[in-house]
Amino acid sequence: MRVDLFDFELPEENIALRPARPRDSARLLHVRESGFEDMIVRDAPSLFRPGDLLVFNDTRVIPARLKGVRDRAGNRVPVEATLHKRLSPSAWAAFAKPGKRLKEGDRIRFGAESETACAMSGLDATITAKGEGGEVTLQFDLAGPDLDGAIAAHGEMPLPPYIAAKRAEDAADYRDYQTIYAARDGAVAAPTAGLHFTDDLLKAFAAAGVEQTRVTLHVGAGTFLPVKADDTAEHKMHAEWREISADAAAAINRAKTEGRRVIAVGTTALRSLESAANEDGSVRAEAGDTSIFITPGYRWRTVDGLWTNFHLPRSTLFMLVSAFAGLERMHAAYAHAIAEGYRFYSYGDASLLWRAP
Repeated sequence: MRVDLFDFELPEENIALRPARPRDSARLLHVRESGFEDMIVRDAPSLFRPGDLLVFNDTRVIPARLKGVRDRAGNRVPVEATLHKRLSPSAWAAFAKPGKRLKEGDRIRFGAESETACAMSGLDATITAKGEGGEVTLQFDLAGPDLDGAIAAHGEMPLPPYIAAKRAEDAADYRDYQTIYAARDGAVAAPTAGLHFTDDLLKAFAAAGVEQTRVTLHVGAGTFLPVKADDTAEHKMHAEWREISADAAAAINRAKTEGRRVIAVGTTALRSLESAANEDGSVRAEAGDTSIFITPGYRWRTVDGLWTNFHLPRSTLFMLVSAFAGLERMHAAYAHAIAEGYRFYSYGDASLLWRAP
C-alpha cells in the first residue's frame, strides 16, 4: 500500500511532552463501530465485559541512552549511542551519532573518563560492525550483570526523539516513562499504552470481572524509525525479542476457547500475540524475535480489542491500528481526536479500538 495513505496533519500542540497526572486522568477515545465516545481513562472498566482478558506487556525500560567519547589517535569525538537490541551478554545493537564519523574498530568510552576509576565501574566498548542509518554493534568489555550495572550507572532514560529535541530528560521521567507493572529489564522504549494504568484502575478492572495476564516484548528504539519507503511492501520492520509464557498462553487460549474477548494493551502486546498465533486463534508459548509488520489486509487471529495511544502520521503504528479498525475509520477517529484536543504519542491520551469485521 502507498505510505501516503497513512498521512494526516498533526498540529505540534497536540503532541504531549509530559503525561497526565494522575495517570488515569488521561482522556480515552472509545472508537465504536459507529461514532466516538469521549471518556476518561479511569472510567474505562464500564466498557468491558466480565470475562474479558487484558494482556499487558511487562517489559521494563533501561537507561539505554549512553554518552561517551571516541578517541582515535588523539582525535576525540563526542558520541551518543542509544541501545536498541541485545545481541549477547556483552554486545548490543545501537543507533550512534555521529554515525558517519565512526568506523569498525573504534573504541568508545562511555560515562566517566577517569583513568584511575575501577575497571568494573567503567563502560568501554568496541565497534565491531557498522550498518546503515548510524546503526552499530557495540562489543562491551563487560558482560552479563556487570554490564547491566554499568549501563544503569551511566545511562540516561531514552525519551522519544521528539521529546528529547524539546527538553532534557529529568528525574520525573524515570517514574513517568515506566509502567507500574514493569518487571523484566530490556526495553529501550516504553510500552506507552500501559502508562495510563494505576493500581486503583487495575483493581477496578478486577472488580468488574476483567481478567489480566502478562507477556513480554522488549521494545526497541526502532519503534521510532520513520518509514522512508513510498510503499509499505518496501519497508523493513525492526526485530524485537518477545516471550509468551506457558501461563500466559494458557490464559489466552482458555479465553478464546470460551468465546471471551482478548484485548491487547498496546501495539507491542498485540504484535507479541499475533506473531505467536495459530490459525484457530490460539497462541503458542514461545520466546524469540518478532519483526511482524501489520498493515491493512492482515488476517487477525487472536486479538479482539486494542488499547493504544495516538500515533504519528505515516508511522508503522498508525498502519497497524488502521489494519485493526479500518483505515477510513481511523482517519475519522484521529480527525476527531485532533479537533477535540487529544494529546498524541508516548505521553499522550489513549484510545480503545475494536477489531473491524
